[in-house]
Amino acid sequence: MKVAIGADHKGFKLKEKIKEYLQKRGDDVLDFGTDSEKSVDYPDFGLKVAHAVADEVVEFGINICWTGTGMSIGANKVRGVRSGVCMNVEMAQLAREHNDANVLSLAAKYVPEVDALLIVDKFLSTDFSGGRHVQRLDKIKAEEN
Repeated sequence: MKVAIGADHKGFKLKEKIKEYLQKRGDDVLDFGTDSEKSVDYPDFGLKVAHAVADEVVEFGINICWTGTGMSIGANKVRGVRSGVCMNVEMAQLAREHNDANVLSLAAKYVPEVDALLIVDKFLSTDFSGGRHVQRLDKIKAEEN
């Protein structure tokens, strides 16, 4: 699987752990940075991940900042991106099943590394359930257009 990943300075350490984990799994990881804990602006990295997903360069994106919220807000401005902040495995599963989320946003402040890896696994391995959820996503797509 091809996955884009990005983080700001507060998410840098968790990004590196997730990237290493994904590479060990055999995933192809496209890292958009940042490359240190030096203060940066999260949109500079989160938007690159979102565009890689929207342009179908990758299948999924993962963004990490302090709360996950800023990254999610930015990513959702890109047409075709559906980003959700997931704080636990169930949220990740439902984001995929019900919302066909294609970008996972994580909160480095609130999600321990061990939980983050479980969340990433669930997000990347869960399929969209379709059905009644399609008409809801169609309404969002109509608003984008």
